[in-house]
Amino acid sequence: MKIAEIKELITLFSDSDITELLLELDNLKLHLSKLKASTSQPVEEPVFDKPSSAAVDDRPVPEAIQEQPTKLREILAPMVGIFYRAPSPDSDPYVEVGTLVEKGQTLCIIEAMKLMNEIESEYRGRVAEILVENGQPVEYGQPLFLIEPVE
Repeated sequence: MKIAEIKELITLFSDSDITELLLELDNLKLHLSKLKASTSQPVEEPVFDKPSSAAVDDRPVPEAIQEQPTKLREILAPMVGIFYRAPSPDSDPYVEVGTLVEKGQTLCIIEAMKLMNEIESEYRGRVAEILVENGQPVEYGQPLFLIEPVE
């Protein structure tokens, strides 16, 4: 099978409703799979609010919780793969906790099927927390970062 034929097969697969394809020839084994897109309405990102001072519970709030930002936005993994904080092992990470990021700025890479996919911020804000360790596998929809929106 020639490269052009493989590329055409991948294009046809991408444009079809098929979610998985396994092709085995004499000297070739090709496995393609994709996540089925949801047809439901998009889900609004969760917003985490700081506890209200008018809470019924009078127990003291731990200091670590009191210092948390008022609203945090999650950046979720758009695919299954391996999480990398930097473009290469000897490079600095894209972001650190406290980094101010713009919407569309690269936060990390997820490697899926030998392809490196740059994951961009959906919000302008400050990185409040990095929830995944470098080199760890991630699942679809898993929270990767918490971003504190800034105006």
